[in-house]
Amino acid sequence: MTLGTVLVTGGSSGLGEAVVAAVAEAGGRPVNLDRAKSGADVEQEVVDLSDARAAEQAVHAVSERVGGFDAVVTCAGTDACGKLEDVAADDWDRVIQVNLIGTAAVVRAALPDLLERNGHVVTVASTLGVRALSDATAYSASKFGVVGFTRALAAETQGRISTTMLVPGGMHTRFFDGRDPQYMPPPDAKLNQPENVAQTVLFALQQPLGCEVRELVVTPSVEGSWP
Repeated sequence: MTLGTVLVTGGSSGLGEAVVAAVAEAGGRPVNLDRAKSGADVEQEVVDLSDARAAEQAVHAVSERVGGFDAVVTCAGTDACGKLEDVAADDWDRVIQVNLIGTAAVVRAALPDLLERNGHVVTVASTLGVRALSDATAYSASKFGVVGFTRALAAETQGRISTTMLVPGGMHTRFFDGRDPQYMPPPDAKLNQPENVAQTVLFALQQPLGCEVRELVVTPSVEGSWP
């Protein structure tokens, strides 16, 4: 199955960057939506996904440039670790704004394209969206929200678009950079390579029309947050 044009949020780093590369290698046309440009030679739009209205406008603008989207993969994400009383309110809110509200805003803005083309949405939740841990109230709340959003979206749009929820465990990315050391993976942590997880996104996107991978749990073989 041809991939067509795939909008990837957070495509300048981490899993998003790996998905952009995987889509291009598989013959698709990736489009990167991120607050920083990547070095990849792909269509890009710079926007801060914590601003939902700006995110929607960016999706509409780039859709006009590229002639619409066949799929959307929402990889953009952020975190603010710490106990609820210790995390600054603005930092806590930003996690929800990027991870949950930004995801919904991008999907909503791209929905006309997707409905016209029987397109595909892949959202990125987390193992912490199904199992809560201490000092992760913002991240867990946002990812639990992505789980609920995606399952409701699948029920609402079934037969018109395909919907997949990816539930990844830990990966070797810059996601952990800048954290307090207590919230960083130990040097011997068993984490997945984002390139491997990106291949599971391709697997979902390449299913024939009418066959959907609704949910994918992809973790390292030794994963502390799953099951």
